Amino acid sequence: MNTNTPPARPRPGDSYVQSFARGLEVIRSFSASAPQQTLSEVAAKTGLTRAGARRILLTLQTLGYVESDGKLFRLTPRILDLGFAYLSSMPIWDLAEPVMEELVEQVRESCSASVLDGTDIVYVLRVPTHKIMRTNLGVGSRLPASCTSSGRMLLAALPDDELTQRLQACPRVRHTELTITDVPTLLERIRQVRAQGWSLVNQELEEGLISLAAPLTNRAGQTVAAMNISGQANRTSAEVMQATMLPALLQAAQTISRMLGTQRN
Repeated sequence: MNTNTPPARPRPGDSYVQSFARGLEVIRSFSASAPQQTLSEVAAKTGLTRAGARRILLTLQTLGYVESDGKLFRLTPRILDLGFAYLSSMPIWDLAEPVMEELVEQVRESCSASVLDGTDIVYVLRVPTHKIMRTNLGVGSRLPASCTSSGRMLLAALPDDELTQRLQACPRVRHTELTITDVPTLLERIRQVRAQGWSLVNQELEEGLISLAAPLTNRAGQTVAAMNISGQANRTSAEVMQATMLPALLQAAQTISRMLGTQRN
């Protein structure tokens, strides 16, 4: 789900290739709710003509990123190459995974790493626990930053003016009775996160879901990602999670940040 306020569409020119941008729009039109689409559906979602959508889909099919049975189009596993190029170019994820695995063994809850993209967070690494949770997330999953612990951790690293702009651009949907949606209260909570160096969100995204997050920083001390652990309120309260799991989370985040600080770009 893209929650960004759409920017003014650039005009075609030397610095903007319109056909390439339209190809990306076609790729993004596929999702969990629309894993396969007809030509007409792709055209309607992207605002392209049927002829334009057909040319792009056939090009993607020739390149192996799309397949079709003659009526329905769907993405192929090769599309993962595009995301893998990002993951493989960032040494932080190779460093983080074994530390996250140890943390999961210690706290017996799932652990994820995410980055900020507009007003969403995007999961780039996830180590699940064996417990069954209602929230089914994987690499590439997007969640609203304003009501997630990782999102607030990442938003806390922004200057105040940019932070305010992003919160105002976010739809701020009330997912549960506990979801905070007004900007002044969100600003207050995020500034508290900035001051304390960690974040806790209690059942604002989903009933029963509690999460803690800590920052992952680079050599310059800048927050480049956030790491979180998630648990269920019917097993562990927010207070108990904070008391028993936060120290381990902070230690793991500091370990990854120290290793990241030794890496040369």
